[in-house]
Amino acid sequence: MELLIATANLMEAEGRALRRAVVHAGLQLLVLAGAVLLALAGVGLFLWAAYPGLAVALGPSAAAVVLGSLVFILAGLLTWLTLRLSR
Repeated sequence: MELLIATANLMEAEGRALRRAVVHAGLQLLVLAGAVLLALAGVGLFLWAAYPGLAVALGPSAAAVVLGSLVFILAGLLTWLTLRLSR
């Protein structure tokens, strides 16, 4: 009988620990999602601010190509970094 009670107490304690871990992981994901949204907004504002200056210097088409290339290079680097860190 004592073994059954001890097992139930252990399961209850593990359940509480699991709940804390899940809440903690959820909060971390929420903060990370906020950081990602802010980073995307920052990149968008940077590109929005850079385009008029480049359009005057290079022309509208060339400015779009340069900024688009920078975005693709950044996306490629982030993809490579993600794949490298996931090994």
